Amino acid sequence: MTDFAIRLDAGSGVPPYEQIRTRVSEAVDAGDLEAGDRLPTVRGLADELGVAPGTVARAYRELEQAGVIETRGRSGSFVTGDGVQRRAKAAALAYLAETRALGLSDTEAVALVEGLS
Repeated sequence: MTDFAIRLDAGSGVPPYEQIRTRVSEAVDAGDLEAGDRLPTVRGLADELGVAPGTVARAYRELEQAGVIETRGRSGSFVTGDGVQRRAKAAALAYLAETRALGLSDTEAVALVEGLS
């Protein structure tokens, strides 16, 4: 595990899970956390920050969906490898969210992208 610290701003209007998610993402982008680094356990980080385990779990789930971290069962959560791939996945997820909001199916959204090349 790396020497990585997260501090929450209780006076911020940003929910704690979002502060955790943002801080981990920023640390990965800045190189403070690198591929293979193990993150604190959900319960451990929750205790350290004084928040409910569900708050940390939500942040970790969103980080995993964005491809920033991966969970390896009882082994823990780890920073994933390729930053370019992570950003591309995040962009793809944002694109799908936008096209879904417009009423398109995922198949239709992909067809639009394939039609650009």
